[in-house]
Amino acid sequence: MFKINENYLKLRGSYLFSTIAKKVAAYQEAHPDKELIRLGIGDVTLPLAPAVIDSLHKAVDEMASAETFHGYAPDLGYEFLRKAIADNDYKARGVEIALDEIFVSDGAKSDSGNIGDIFSQDNKIAVCDPVYPVYVDTNVMAGRTGTFLEDEEKWSNVIYMPCTAENNFVPELPKETPDIIYLCYPNNPTGSTITKAQLQEWVDYANKVKAVIIYDAAYEAYISEEDVPHTIYECEGAKTCAIELRSFSKNAGFTGTRLGFTVIPKELKQGDVMLNSLWARRHGTKFNGAPYIIQRAGEAVYSEAGKKQTAEQVAYYMNNAKTIREGLSEAGYKVSGGVNAPYVWLQVPEGMTSWEFFDYLLENANVVGTPGSGFGPSGEGYFRLTGFGTYENTVKAIERIKALNK
Repeated sequence: MFKINENYLKLRGSYLFSTIAKKVAAYQEAHPDKELIRLGIGDVTLPLAPAVIDSLHKAVDEMASAETFHGYAPDLGYEFLRKAIADNDYKARGVEIALDEIFVSDGAKSDSGNIGDIFSQDNKIAVCDPVYPVYVDTNVMAGRTGTFLEDEEKWSNVIYMPCTAENNFVPELPKETPDIIYLCYPNNPTGSTITKAQLQEWVDYANKVKAVIIYDAAYEAYISEEDVPHTIYECEGAKTCAIELRSFSKNAGFTGTRLGFTVIPKELKQGDVMLNSLWARRHGTKFNGAPYIIQRAGEAVYSEAGKKQTAEQVAYYMNNAKTIREGLSEAGYKVSGGVNAPYVWLQVPEGMTSWEFFDYLLENANVVGTPGSGFGPSGEGYFRLTGFGTYENTVKAIERIKALNK
């Protein structure tokens, strides 16, 4: 008789955004006349940039000819895309990343979950709290999290690093030593950032305790302030302790086309074993490669026209975030984020839980957001709104929320 992986039975409820989708669908079915404004999920609303569309069309035309047809992609991804990444995301910032240290994938979400395959089940993880749920859930699936402590809403074998208003939503170095540290900056869900000096402290710490940092830089394109690093490899010594995840979903609107990449420097080792080699074997064995036409589209993001057009999209979403941040502040809410990231993190009204506030906004303003408790214990009492909607809907949503306080 077959057996199942019992770690999957430990998962708590359903995935956060699946729960939200079900609640919203039920409300919409019961109130078909209501116009809902969705500012919960981090999905983009603008179409792909013209330069990207042009590249897609050209790549599709190539597939129609036997002379230019492309089948399976190379394990690491096509060299034309990896070179564009190395030159624009790293060399332009004074960082040398070799082409065989870049692994093209179908997105940072997949890589953030799959990267755990190269680590032992015995590794202890540390996560920011609140945290992007995928980091914790995929480690539950891998058997690293221990048992769930109901009274604390925490996993026994996870080091939670509280990110609260008191520390400006930036974690402090943990007292208990972790093996794997998850950092995401600019942060999802709080929208917070850290300076290069602060990130250097984490790099120095990781090298000292022989830990690995898994650095999620999916939102680096939204950084607007000086002294906020765009890549962890701007820090000295990062190549010996850090893996970086990147995504085209947010910087270029590829949520419907799916493209991302992971960087693992060859200097990152455990003894004589390079993690780069382990990931190369895993990547080549379990992943079939992002499609040729999508990788050509990714290359177009780095063209002169692509850079200009995607920067305009980023500015559009950040203007939405500014509208949310300023509008909520005027309405009396305590808010943060929305400066270097498209997420605004707000404190819910006193006396309400984050899920109660979710229901309150859904029923009274017909606005959908994300309850903070879904991101971890320290997320309770907070709520996330995203700047990825249309400008018109963003303005309308804030007007509705303001009207609730009149």
